[in-house]
Amino acid sequence: QVQLVESGGGLVQAGESLRLSCAASGSIFSINAMGWYRQAPGKQRELVAAVTIGGTTNYADSVEGRFTISRDNAKNTVYLQMISLTPEDTAVYYCNARLRRHWSDYFNDYWGQGTQVTVSS
Repeated sequence: QVQLVESGGGLVQAGESLRLSCAASGSIFSINAMGWYRQAPGKQRELVAAVTIGGTTNYADSVEGRFTISRDNAKNTVYLQMISLTPEDTAVYYCNARLRRHWSDYFNDYWGQGTQVTVSS
């Protein structure tokens, strides 16, 4: 089994900051990339930020310059530092890991249960 456990969500006011964490555990051979997605009510899930094992990052245009993704490969953990939050950032944030459970497996996507981020104006 593989588990992705997220933490750090909550309710903040516009302009404030939050830091999300996600730790992957279980039967994992290797992780290729980890990232964060979000889904607001009535909208599709969208990529927020992702980071590969080599450290290459990718951000949605809407968060570029405000959010920073980082990763601790030794701990199979990914972080999302969010600053200057706006009400438009309100959503459920999901952690994603693209990993293999065995050396012969293909990479598959695994998801956390989601953590709510609410930004009040």
